[in-house]
Amino acid sequence: MDYQSLPKIELHLHLDCSLSYKVVKQINPAISYEEYQASFVAPPKCTDLADYISRAVKGFELMQTKEQLRLVTLDLCEQLKMDNVIYAEIRFAPLLHIAKGLTPAEVVNAVNEAVMEGMKQYDTEVRIILCTLRHFTEEQSIETIHLVEQFRGTHVVGFDIAGDEAGFPIKNHEKAFRYAHEKNIPCTAHAGEAKGPESVKETLQHFHPSRIGHGTRSAEDERLLDLLRDRNIHLEVCPTSNIQTNVFDRIENHAADKIYRHGISMSINTDARTITPVTLASEYALLERVFKWDKDHFLKCNLEAIEHSFTSAEVKKHLHRKIMAAYTL
Repeated sequence: MDYQSLPKIELHLHLDCSLSYKVVKQINPAISYEEYQASFVAPPKCTDLADYISRAVKGFELMQTKEQLRLVTLDLCEQLKMDNVIYAEIRFAPLLHIAKGLTPAEVVNAVNEAVMEGMKQYDTEVRIILCTLRHFTEEQSIETIHLVEQFRGTHVVGFDIAGDEAGFPIKNHEKAFRYAHEKNIPCTAHAGEAKGPESVKETLQHFHPSRIGHGTRSAEDERLLDLLRDRNIHLEVCPTSNIQTNVFDRIENHAADKIYRHGISMSINTDARTITPVTLASEYALLERVFKWDKDHFLKCNLEAIEHSFTSAEVKKHLHRKIMAAYTL
């Protein structure tokens, strides 16, 4: 099946983990392709999530000025166009981009403006999710959710918590998520990646997100799978990334198929297009090869992604039409 030509939806994609060699070279001409491969791209097997995340540092180091943020965002928009992604929610943590003097609001504004430019240039719908990180303080999380509120009505549509869930507890972030719910700001949260089902349970209990980033280790607990299905919680599944971070030893043992068969709302995502050097087309082909998935599986995943996306009802309708037309020929 030629998945390249099919339109696709992506909900879980990190901006600072998706710098192509082209844009890295543009920002820092001194970096060779060999250096790029060694320091921006993770090996097929990392020791764990923390080892994988260490690669992201290289990305955000090159995203500290308005122009650098613009170039990286436009570069990702171009990658999405090449992968025929018609709608994507890209996420990043604004507080990682203030090392050279930009204010957090200037950072968000630069990415927001670049998204508008990229949408025009590449004819792809893009929205932005702002992330706090597990190791951040309560104040930093509050600052991040206030930025989401400040930029409401632009392309900023939601709030997320990312980072190493195994190394840091949730208590610093409860207040920010409470504020998000008070203000009706859509939330997703990374969980069930570096830690098992208990991580998903505590995230649901304390943060109440409508989506979970990854969440694949929920498959270790049947009752949790029932809960996710019954509450219509959407899992943003990133297959190859989970193999790299050692959540599963090999793709044949990945829980994607089990989660799908349990009737849980889920989508397929890349997570990162550099640290994990994949496209959505290549992820679809992988699931076809390993689990014998076909167009119907991907149709369902894309429709679920649209339903659980953080965009407007009008955009959802438009995307729904496009996906149905392409997948039901």
